[in-house]
Amino acid sequence: MTDRDTVSRLTPHDHVFLGSDHEQAERRTWAVIILCTVMMIAEIVGGALFGSLALIADGLHMSTHAGALLLAALAYTCARKYAGDRNFTFGTGKFGDLAGFSSAIVLAMIALLIAYEAITRFLIPVPIAFNEAIPIAVLGLVVNVASAWLLWGGHSHAHGGHSHGHPHQHEHDHHQDDSPRRVTIGARALRIAVFEDNVPPRFRVTAEAGTLPAASDFTIETIRGDGSRQLFSFQQRGDFLESRDDIPEPHAFLARIRLGPADQTQLSEIRFEEHEHGSGAHHRDNNMRAAVVHVMADAAVSVLVIVGLLLARSFDWLWMDPLAGLIGALVIANWSVGLLRDTGAILLDRTPDPRIAERVRSAIESEGDEITDLHLWRLGPGHLGAIVSIATSGTREPAHYRQRLAKFPDLSHVTVEVHHLSSTA
Repeated sequence: MTDRDTVSRLTPHDHVFLGSDHEQAERRTWAVIILCTVMMIAEIVGGALFGSLALIADGLHMSTHAGALLLAALAYTCARKYAGDRNFTFGTGKFGDLAGFSSAIVLAMIALLIAYEAITRFLIPVPIAFNEAIPIAVLGLVVNVASAWLLWGGHSHAHGGHSHGHPHQHEHDHHQDDSPRRVTIGARALRIAVFEDNVPPRFRVTAEAGTLPAASDFTIETIRGDGSRQLFSFQQRGDFLESRDDIPEPHAFLARIRLGPADQTQLSEIRFEEHEHGSGAHHRDNNMRAAVVHVMADAAVSVLVIVGLLLARSFDWLWMDPLAGLIGALVIANWSVGLLRDTGAILLDRTPDPRIAERVRSAIESEGDEITDLHLWRLGPGHLGAIVSIATSGTREPAHYRQRLAKFPDLSHVTVEVHHLSSTA
């Protein structure tokens, strides 16, 4: 017979799951829209005054550029404005992902249009006004570089394929909560820390009250979730004790402290946990990523167009201009597919990071319990939601498991279900 006790987090809390620099990103996007609008007006007016059809055409192209960025800006504004609206069950953090998905579709359409125009010009070459076209392409490149600089704002928000420095992410997504732990043994108040500043990680012990114990009388035994144990002896290092051996990863264990001679041993226990920090794909601001991809795509096309025009003028290779356009279309299409894939996965609530899911599972099951169901999805940049169903033969309640999951700061909305298992003869 199985007795099921299902309990979830009932404490009221907000549902604001926006990125950490949401407001700054919003301001930067609006600034770029103003820049593009000014350039658009200047090109159209200048083209009308000087009779340049090419200048007018580029001004109209700049209007589509500004329109795509307007989508990103409105997503930021609406996400912030309605962040507290309870009609959005899990907040408005996905507004940016929806805008990114829409921008990716627009980019794909632009790539198709450029490819169509390039193929048409391969088949039916048209005369090119080089003296007008080259300066306009250079002006477009300058505007796009300025736009990218404004959007980035000195931060690595996005690249054509990934963001947040993702490709070079360190293998270990964690840091030790290395603040000293206070423990009282007899008349001594000690502070114990895992010290690893530019040195291999070791235990360090200092005296808060009373005298520092003799190194020969002090040991720490670590007990990990898998049952493995390791005994650490200590040596005197000035005003602190330091373990002789390094502490292996991960730094998550129960530390059993022994003080005194064998016949007068005093015991105490403290638990060390590792705290996750986020630097993975679920921290991406896909709205900003889409905006940057748009201006970078324009910049890439501008560079290719400039090269194609210069070669076409120098060697009379008119086919270089459509070739440059075709290459640009392929680049834009590639970026568009990556953006569609990533934002679509978020909108469909695909597990954002399998590694975090595995660590959540390990954190719970390290005590012998079993996760029977785990749902993990993205709520917004740097915010994850989780529903965890746990089967246990013990008496642990949901609060215990929420405490175990507290080391994952990216879990912003957690529901825990506990099923207490019992058997009858």
